[in-house]
Amino acid sequence: MAPQNARSRRTRTALLAAARELVEQEGLGAMTMASIAERAGVTRRAVYLHFTSRTDVVTALYEYVNEAEDVAAALEPVWRAPDSAAALDEWARYLARCHVGLAPVGRAFQRVQGSDPDAEPYWALVMRDWHGSCRRLAAWLSDEGRLSPQWTVPTAADMLWALMSFDVLEGLTGERHWSRRRLAKRLSQLFQSTFIVPPPAAVRGGKKSRKAS
Repeated sequence: MAPQNARSRRTRTALLAAARELVEQEGLGAMTMASIAERAGVTRRAVYLHFTSRTDVVTALYEYVNEAEDVAAALEPVWRAPDSAAALDEWARYLARCHVGLAPVGRAFQRVQGSDPDAEPYWALVMRDWHGSCRRLAAWLSDEGRLSPQWTVPTAADMLWALMSFDVLEGLTGERHWSRRRLAKRLSQLFQSTFIVPPPAAVRGGKKSRKAS
């Protein structure tokens, strides 16, 4: 039974890989049960053994892409950071390291979310996860008293969310030819200067520095 299960898992993974390739290379409209079967080199019946419909494939594709890009592991340094400022720095690294790789499939769904019935729930799930992470970061900054006073948790979360835009990330790495390392550095500088209250006065010799009387 185990070998059969392993074979079944491999087939399912191959089908999802084929679906992802179709979406990234030809757009979501090109992804049908028949085209998945052809791309994966199996029969349509084999596809239906694993997925009941195209919608079922799309639902599974979200989790598959996140696992393939190892999103959970990439986010670990963010949520394990010692404080909110460090977490924001790790967030910049995450966006540059991992989020850019999600752009091709994400953009394909974004382009047709108003016309393809399978695209809208997928994109809504992406947006929910994006904004949830941004709100968590903003709330963390606020809880530690590090959120700059011109921002509220909701407005900071919204702006962090906007800066996740594929247009921004792809524009810098593609059109402007930034390396991912440079992108991470500049995003971190932007986040730190925009959202974080400057640290308290420098401490010297165990006492806060003060002007001579």
